[in-house]
Amino acid sequence: MTAGAKARGPTKPKLPRLAGVVCALWVAGLFSCGCPGVAYARDDTLAKALDGLQRHYRETRSFSAKFLEEIAAVGAPKRTRTGTVYFLKPGRMRWEFDEPSKELIVSDGAQLYNYDPELNQVVEAPLTQALRSPGATEFLLGAGDVARDFNASLLDGAGNGLTNLKLVPKREGNTVELGLDPNNYDVQTIRVIDQLGNVTRLKFTNIVNNTPISDSLFKFAAPSGADIVRPESLK
Repeated sequence: MTAGAKARGPTKPKLPRLAGVVCALWVAGLFSCGCPGVAYARDDTLAKALDGLQRHYRETRSFSAKFLEEIAAVGAPKRTRTGTVYFLKPGRMRWEFDEPSKELIVSDGAQLYNYDPELNQVVEAPLTQALRSPGATEFLLGAGDVARDFNASLLDGAGNGLTNLKLVPKREGNTVELGLDPNNYDVQTIRVIDQLGNVTRLKFTNIVNNTPISDSLFKFAAPSGADIVRPESLK
């Protein structure tokens, strides 16, 4: 441990929230899902929403937005944070969390880095290992299929003017609720419920699609003197 660093044992990435991050990436259209519209023919409204989302983002290469994150962990006070997020195909992302809880999460498409400036500590892991969820990993790699991996349904009564969808994984994974702008199918809200009942909610504003984003944003270099934690296993 470096001088002046706070004592802390080996840690690992915040897995429930990171799984939610990947869900955000996928629903933002940055990983092709190849979901056939015919799978939803029994519900025209649901089919329209899913097909509209896929169509709108098919050509999207990059995405940036401001976000509000709310974390409601079981048995803990609710936490609220804000920041800016950037996505770039394939598999690159950068989440910058504002004061007072500064944090940085960067993926270069292969490795994930979670930097805590207060502790001057970096947790580094292969992206697929850090995420663990089979469905999340497949979407990250561009091989996901909504019809195969999720049971999709419409949510009623939200009263927020959005088209609200619920995706329940057919295998192990987190339930995801999406709020889509009915006019352009931008994803404005994401709510992720993990298997322990912890809830992460993301609200996006100032959404910009296909804005030029430098590759350098997704390259991470550990700050001088930082502790580097590379867990052998995140099981």
